[in-house]
Amino acid sequence: MAKAPKKFPRASAYIDRHGKRRWRHRDKYGKSTELGREYDSSEFRRRYKAAEAGEPISSARFTPPPRSISALIAHYYATVEFQGLSVATKATYRGILEEFREGYGHLSAVTVSRRHIKEILERKAKTPWAAKKLRQRLKVLFQEAIELEWRDDNPVDHIKPIKAKTKGFHTWTETEIATFFTHHQPGSVPHTAMTLMLYTGAARVDAVKLGPSNIRRGRLIYVRQKTAQSKGMEISIPIAPALKRVLDAIPKANATFLQTKSGLQRSEKGLGKDMRKWCNAAGLPECSSHGLRKAIARRLAEAGATPHQIMAVTGHKTMAEVERYTRDADRAKLADSGIKKMAKKFGKKK
Repeated sequence: MAKAPKKFPRASAYIDRHGKRRWRHRDKYGKSTELGREYDSSEFRRRYKAAEAGEPISSARFTPPPRSISALIAHYYATVEFQGLSVATKATYRGILEEFREGYGHLSAVTVSRRHIKEILERKAKTPWAAKKLRQRLKVLFQEAIELEWRDDNPVDHIKPIKAKTKGFHTWTETEIATFFTHHQPGSVPHTAMTLMLYTGAARVDAVKLGPSNIRRGRLIYVRQKTAQSKGMEISIPIAPALKRVLDAIPKANATFLQTKSGLQRSEKGLGKDMRKWCNAAGLPECSSHGLRKAIARRLAEAGATPHQIMAVTGHKTMAEVERYTRDADRAKLADSGIKKMAKKFGKKK
């Protein structure tokens, strides 16, 4: 007997930090909207309807306290800067800000101090990357308060980021890459996805969109979604032989290289979950799709590519970003290369 359809299919329950059961709505982009504690109440249904329509709760008969943090967030959502972001980026930023609003939306955006913000960030010390992202969003948020002439300063200024004790996402080693390819044979979706990201440096959000239309004049050409809204530079890279063999085996009628069996574009989150499953199956719990961007940067560095050459492939905008991605380059090989170059230039001098 088939299950009856859920009355509110995108609503799910969770336990908040006070131990209370609450409900939230999640759309297909991952944006989360609070629905309250009373399931199927009039307020629950009002919020659910607004969330399904993609409307901020503030436009659904909710008026935040004047000049509160909640009101400031609502103002920020209406700015040209926010509206110009990609759908995925807006969903990410909303997720961070809505969680912040849930705990601190009632506070005054005018009187909240640097000390208050510092204490809020320090509460996230156990998750330094989350603290870093929140700090970035709050700095932008309170800049909007200055633009609105609500205050003359930005309380986030001069607050140092909480230092992460880890190096971030693990960079794949050559042994791990070989292990993955041994477990997932050519022709399989895991093998195709791995090869595509490893030889292009494309992030998940870009990898799922790549297809035959991105191949022009024997090159793979695209603009990273992360920089598309800010007139990001076009990435144009030659197709490595290993990648060409994989792409040549994909039906030309496919719209994207990693499309689902039903012919739909694979989602970014779906690819992330699949990669986690594929890595676990190969016995690689530390590896992830994001680590592949670091792996291609490492490979390029070890092959002697200059920082500008690496940036041309990965699409990074600054040297600092490239340096962060290439920290795991084989320093012994780089040292050998450096000494050889020095010996060639100065070895004959007495």
